[in-house]
Amino acid sequence: MSIFDSFNINSSGMTAQRFRMDIISENIANTNTTRTADGTPYVRKVVTFTEKGTQTPFSRILNERLDHYSGRGVKVSSVRDDTWTQMNIVYDPSHPDADANGYVTYPNVNTVTEMTNLIDASRSYEANATAFNASKNIATKGLELGSGG
Repeated sequence: MSIFDSFNINSSGMTAQRFRMDIISENIANTNTTRTADGTPYVRKVVTFTEKGTQTPFSRILNERLDHYSGRGVKVSSVRDDTWTQMNIVYDPSHPDADANGYVTYPNVNTVTEMTNLIDASRSYEANATAFNASKNIATKGLELGSGG
């Protein structure tokens, strides 16, 4: 693995975590959005990452890793709607989006969960930035040694 591979791996991690923070921010901003453009309540979005590179069978990946480590980095593979968490149903007959029984469907966004995920993404971003800077310092020192200075 070359020093440039570590730059690519860390920068891909920072890019992915920044995108994740953007989606989390969107979720938090829409905590009380009961009607979107299509007339339904906002649905929480979840980001999924995957390793960069081609998708191959597990045994091939395992053998490749056992023979030689080659980092590729990470990429965003999808942004999906969270369909497994229930929407929040609140009784508020005066709300304009209330149904015939007076219940309003609010998004399935939990601010505490989103803030926890935001802290996690921020820490992951910081870790990648620290590793990127360490690689940059190693490369700089190597160049200084090579030039005799």
